[in-house]
Amino acid sequence: MKEIDRISIEEYGLPSMVLMERAALAVADAVSRRIRPAGTVLSVCGRGNNGADAIAAARILSFRGYDCRILIPSGEGNCSREFLAQLEIAEKTGIAVEIWNGQMPGTFDAVIDGIFGTGLSRNVEGRYREMEELVGKIRNSHGDRALTVAVDMPSGISSDSGKVMGYAVRADVTVTFGEEKAGQVLFPGREFCGTLLVEEIGFPPGARRETDAWLMAYEPEDLCLVPDRPAYSNKGTFGKVLVAAGARNMAGAAYFSALAAYRCGAGLVKILTPEENRMILQMKIPEAVLSAFDTENAEEDAEAFERRLKKEISWADVIVLGPGLGREAYARQMTETILREAAVPVVMDADAVNLAAETPSIRRYIGKNVIMTPHMGEMARFTGKTVDEIREDLTGTAERFTADTGASCVLKDAASVISRSDGKIFINTSGSPAMAKGGSGDVLSGVIAGLTAAGMNPCEAASFGPWIHGLAGEEAAKRLGKHSVLAGELADSLCEILKQGMQMRQNHMTGRKQADETI
Repeated sequence: MKEIDRISIEEYGLPSMVLMERAALAVADAVSRRIRPAGTVLSVCGRGNNGADAIAAARILSFRGYDCRILIPSGEGNCSREFLAQLEIAEKTGIAVEIWNGQMPGTFDAVIDGIFGTGLSRNVEGRYREMEELVGKIRNSHGDRALTVAVDMPSGISSDSGKVMGYAVRADVTVTFGEEKAGQVLFPGREFCGTLLVEEIGFPPGARRETDAWLMAYEPEDLCLVPDRPAYSNKGTFGKVLVAAGARNMAGAAYFSALAAYRCGAGLVKILTPEENRMILQMKIPEAVLSAFDTENAEEDAEAFERRLKKEISWADVIVLGPGLGREAYARQMTETILREAAVPVVMDADAVNLAAETPSIRRYIGKNVIMTPHMGEMARFTGKTVDEIREDLTGTAERFTADTGASCVLKDAASVISRSDGKIFINTSGSPAMAKGGSGDVLSGVIAGLTAAGMNPCEAASFGPWIHGLAGEEAAKRLGKHSVLAGELADSLCEILKQGMQMRQNHMTGRKQADETI
């Protein structure tokens, strides 16, 4: 957005004050839609363009009959040209402008946070931190809590990572301009934004086309990307998924992954698992082919087990490797052999990631055909970084993994980051706290494999899979509540999401046909 803003002003000649007035109008509209006419409003402003937006919003609200005051920092400081211009206009129109002296300025119906915008790069300290804390005090001093509206970003939140930079304002509404920022969809920034409004303020379409540093996300219309099911087809048309998963007492991981692969369109699913899991899997998912092996024999005769693994690999169109697999010798051999021998997409999850983290000979086989799906703890073990270090730079961590290995990475969090082997980076915006249960990750591995088997490009499946997985979580939470969703119910909820996708696809194709006939 910084680049789009620069191109709009410097190359297209749009006056910055014109864009600023449009931004201020959007902020003023957000306030006036939510508080009573003639209410009291305080704009708390920094000395940059974010503060200038907040000053202009206060002026617009004052013209609408609101009782507005403007608070600016004390002491010397660099001021943007636009800040000085907006301050002069506000003073000429009679709006009270006060220099903050450290005292509580009173109670208000609304407070506009214009201290920092998207340019924050270091922790907030000193008087600016005190001003951020003041916004919080005003927010909580009103009887029903004063409405807090942030301009572009809640002050103190990194627009790149969503990190709290020492201290941050917690907004009820954030009005941002042009496009969402990464820090507004990644946590904890997403929570600090409250309701996010993305407003168009007049950036030329050409300014967007001239920038290439994009993070991407899916939107509802993208459900039409669900793979088609042509009438002339059979189970072989939709691919074969091998699920190598489930140590003794971990049959559920294999089950959830296999179930999700079937739910997402795979024609045939085979589960490669220890003999101890046979009975439960045959009862839970009789649709799956079962290839059970004796773990003791596998470890005693590694060569024979190797030959068997190669035979199973040659059968598959897609492989899920790792859910509940354990870290025994046979699991290590299975992981290394599949990664070394497979020429088909491999969705690498859970214990396969852990085994690769501790075994250099396994790591070297992770390549472009792999989609790795670690949560942050697994990624910490793989990279040697701490969870906190990864959390502060989710996009960078995923991107570096792809650059180093060539593989796609689904770095799982409440807002997962997907770095694809084709160079695109997605942030997943779907999901629900209801999904924070054992087995959810196993379902995701099956979703990605099932979509790939059904005909979706593996890179697309790596990013689209987490999105529909999250939509299924939202659907399950609607039916069962946020506390009660189990992994099997999450997998079953995929049915409704995929049905919506197929209907949308059909509507899209019908619309294109009608348009062609009209032409």
